[in-house]
Amino acid sequence: MLKKIRTKPAKLAILESLDTRMYLLTEDKQNYFNLKKGYDGEVMFDSLTEKLNCDCYILNDLRLMFNNSVFQIDTLIIFQKIIRVFEVKNYEGDFFYEEDKLYIKNKTEIKDPLLQLRRSESLLRQLFQSLGYSIQIEGSVVFINSEFTLYQAPLNAPIIFPTQLNRYMKRLSTTPSKLNGMHERLTDKLVSLHIDESPYERLPAYDYPRLKKGLICKVCHSFFIYVVGNKCVCGQCYHVEDVESAVLRHVREFKLLFPEKKITTNEIFEWCEGIDSKKRISRILGKHYKIMGVHQWTYYE
Repeated sequence: MLKKIRTKPAKLAILESLDTRMYLLTEDKQNYFNLKKGYDGEVMFDSLTEKLNCDCYILNDLRLMFNNSVFQIDTLIIFQKIIRVFEVKNYEGDFFYEEDKLYIKNKTEIKDPLLQLRRSESLLRQLFQSLGYSIQIEGSVVFINSEFTLYQAPLNAPIIFPTQLNRYMKRLSTTPSKLNGMHERLTDKLVSLHIDESPYERLPAYDYPRLKKGLICKVCHSFFIYVVGNKCVCGQCYHVEDVESAVLRHVREFKLLFPEKKITTNEIFEWCEGIDSKKRISRILGKHYKIMGVHQWTYYE
């Protein structure tokens, strides 16, 4: 049973928007690419865990703190007698281990996910002890990408390779498990302890005037949008979306990028360049948001 869903990280959503509406420096572009690739890999793993048939609780994307140390768990699954923790990596290409270090094939050292896993496991055990829970924890690093190859892998390391995933998930699905109130209380406690990460840290500098205005296609992220009646039609990929849905999507984007700004008809009309009627914008905002103020001081929240 899924107890905590995975949502797109706010930082990723912000970078996705900025990448479309302004020029990103190479470093920021790479950061965006890495975040997106990592998130895509985690979603791929979610598509496997959601098919588990045994009695278990699944918590995705947990960010916890113990003893002033923050640690993140991509996927945590609670069974009757064991908790399994997964560090998911969407690496692609050729990698190798040498002297307990992980390298890309060109000999560039990268952060070892096994070390990340051990740290998360250790802090999670300490957290459980402080909460009065005693249950076995076992972690694994999952390499989800079918184009990934690892040479000289430590033989007994808790690694699940792409070619092993289907067999592993079948075995996991047959885990004997019968959950009770203790497991539910533990699950609820972990969810309550989850910490939201601030998405505005280490972002490229941006401001409203510098960003390109206009409707963006939900699918291909192009600006080639034509409004035809109650539909927005992409001239590049031909995706069709209701105008109301498109406006609300852009309001959410605006709020994410500029949390300090008030939502007004004029602001959203300018942001959604291409919609030719302020009345239409006002009607959509009034339908889905609470109207505050009057006349020229009206805004929505």
